[in-house]
Amino acid sequence: MSKNKNNQAIWGKRIGKKTSVLFEKVGSSINIDKRLFREDINVSIIHVEMLFRQKIISFKIKNKIIYGLKKIEKEILTKKFEFNKKYEDIHMNIEKRLHEIIGDDAGYIHTARSRNDQVITDLKLWIKNSTKEIINNLEVLNKTILKASEENIYTIMPGFTHLKNAQPISFAHYLMAYVEMFKRDKKRFTNNLENLNENPLGVAALTGTSFNIDRSFTAKKLGFKTSTNNSIDTVSDRDFVLDFLYCVSICSLHISRLAEEFIIWNSEGYNLITLSDKVVTGSSIMPQKKNPDTLEYLRGKTGISFGNLFSMLTILKGLPLSYFKDLQDDKEIVFKSNDTLINCIGILNEILKNFKPNKQKMFELANNGYITATDLADYLVKNHDMSFRNAYEVTASIVNYAEKKKKKLNELNIIELNKIEPKLNKDVLKVFDLKYSINSKKSFGGTSFDNIKKMITKYKRIKND
Repeated sequence: MSKNKNNQAIWGKRIGKKTSVLFEKVGSSINIDKRLFREDINVSIIHVEMLFRQKIISFKIKNKIIYGLKKIEKEILTKKFEFNKKYEDIHMNIEKRLHEIIGDDAGYIHTARSRNDQVITDLKLWIKNSTKEIINNLEVLNKTILKASEENIYTIMPGFTHLKNAQPISFAHYLMAYVEMFKRDKKRFTNNLENLNENPLGVAALTGTSFNIDRSFTAKKLGFKTSTNNSIDTVSDRDFVLDFLYCVSICSLHISRLAEEFIIWNSEGYNLITLSDKVVTGSSIMPQKKNPDTLEYLRGKTGISFGNLFSMLTILKGLPLSYFKDLQDDKEIVFKSNDTLINCIGILNEILKNFKPNKQKMFELANNGYITATDLADYLVKNHDMSFRNAYEVTASIVNYAEKKKKKLNELNIIELNKIEPKLNKDVLKVFDLKYSINSKKSFGGTSFDNIKKMITKYKRIKND
């Protein structure tokens, strides 16, 4: 191991000329991967403990290295550590500082490992921790949605298809749709934890090592279930990065859909919700404006998440095995996507605590567009022995009549209805009531008030799992 005198790079004995300033700038990743310092130090501590257990290094050297690493961690936490671009990344910055603290014995730290397996191990551990944070944040978000749902079980609104009035629903049922989406997001992230449970440490540069290491020990100590099976694949693998970025993208998509709907509903054209002053901004020229900028922020950031996923896919698509400098960008992409998503989840949670549905406006809109027509067709099937297609035709004729007379369905009387379908009696009039329509949808997963209450109770009990 080189003594690394005169602040040379670690490979200074092999590379005879000083690195160009430009390459030193583009080749350095320390400004990005310094976020991995906790993981890197922990991985190094476990690694040297394994080296000692396997009698590859002495007890004295192990203790010196661990002492130095813990000192470095304290320096970083107290902002006394100097990160130097000359040493490229977090791994070499720590190793260089360790050499300054304990001398030549620092050289033993890199026995039986490479930066290739070291960085993958660090990144896997970081993504595991971040994934757990995202899962917790999604649980908090769903609790907020459940609370809003519980307050709006009897708030009636139109359910839309093609942004046209379709059938009446409970506003709570609409909100609970997003509980389902974020539950699936949580499940996707949870499933990823399993894929992150293989220990890369010990495969070295790409072939493994001739030292008698114990990968099972490091796997257990680092919280992995097992070790990776193929050293070449391990060094090349960034599937776990793609999995994470995909999960972030889908979750961002769900956030964006909700944001888009709230933007539309907050507009004067719909006026179905009102946003608190806490989550809107003003205009520099129009004094009356209250703009839904936070929602637009959420919608816009989704594009960033998609772009990061496609950037990583593009980096990987043409790479032969095993390690290439191209892979250095994985960390910046992961960190940006992670930070953006955590920020967006927090913002959405704040918005959902600071809006109010305009219940009267929702009810009035639900009374437009012949929204109970399907209920009439169903009634004809159940009570007058019609096929659904025949009932559909009769109902369409009744809607056409109401439209011609400029009446709503609930404004028609039985005499008018009998002109089109003589079999009908006054009992049919109940199907035009919005509450009746909603409560009739009792099939599992439907919008009836009882169904919604049961689902809210269920989700509150099982913590959105």
